Amino acid sequence: MPTVTVADAALASQLRMTVMRLARRLRAQRVDTGHTLSQLAALATVERHGPMSPGELAGHEKVQPPSMTKVVARLEEDGLLQRSAHPSDRRQHLLAVTRAGRDLLAADRRRRDAWLSRHLAGLDADELAALAQVLPLLQGLAES
Repeated sequence: MPTVTVADAALASQLRMTVMRLARRLRAQRVDTGHTLSQLAALATVERHGPMSPGELAGHEKVQPPSMTKVVARLEEDGLLQRSAHPSDRRQHLLAVTRAGRDLLAADRRRRDAWLSRHLAGLDADELAALAQVLPLLQGLAES
């Protein structure tokens, strides 16, 4: 395991705080849909990865299956997720995003992307290039 220097620790702290602030600003751009962030995250996961069982969804979201049961129930009740029989295991069900769920996610993303685009428009070409260069690193950290 690599040794962490004081500079590494300071960078980690600064990066954490900056990413948290940006995430908070982006969350503030959300329209109140009456859904929790956990519910929206679960819906987005099913949209991104395709139909999956509730257990697989719980694994993706890193929560216990009983917790995911409540999330899924609310999303189904609101017509954002639909349940269908698993093609090879009758004991299981698959969850899929409905048209209403896709529309909700798309509207949410458009609003947050628009806010971020307005703020990026204030940067010069070098700043935008620097962001483009660091983006793959941030994506790697987010997926690790």
